[in-house]
Amino acid sequence: MIRYAAWLRGIMPSNPNMRNEKLRAVFSGLGFESVGSLLSSGNIVFSSDETDVPALESTIQRALNAELGIAGGTIIRSRDELRGLADRDPFAGLEHGRSTYLTVTFVKDGEAGPPGPLPAQLTSAVRILGYDEDTRAVLAVIDNMDPSTANHMAWLETVYGKDITTRTWLTVRKVMAKL
Repeated sequence: MIRYAAWLRGIMPSNPNMRNEKLRAVFSGLGFESVGSLLSSGNIVFSSDETDVPALESTIQRALNAELGIAGGTIIRSRDELRGLADRDPFAGLEHGRSTYLTVTFVKDGEAGPPGPLPAQLTSAVRILGYDEDTRAVLAVIDNMDPSTANHMAWLETVYGKDITTRTWLTVRKVMAKL
């Protein structure tokens, strides 16, 4: 069995169909084992013998849409991929805080690569630390006190499309602990 983390896009905890117990039920109904959830923002862990990650993502997304009306997106990474990211310590010496967020944006398209240079209007709010090839993730430090921070996600969508999802490094670490 392989342990996976599924990062669901577009989850709004105030929507009754997007609550953790319903999300877990969809995963269990698909035959996955050891299904768990973390926080209320679409972080699901599970076990499966399936090794075809794009097939898993498609199966899960179809089920979420059919059963709960969730059209967002599903991005999966294995425990080993996430452990490798943690071992590389991408945020060494940096701290997540109220004004500064350490973020990981997972990209579905494995061929996409690094995002390229930041637009000038974002350089005061965002610092791209790099692109982690193994987890297909953009690593960034976000200045939450800068009003242009919201434009960071919009820019990433122009680069990668909507098949991305962002989590704080704290959330990624919590999910890893649950794997």
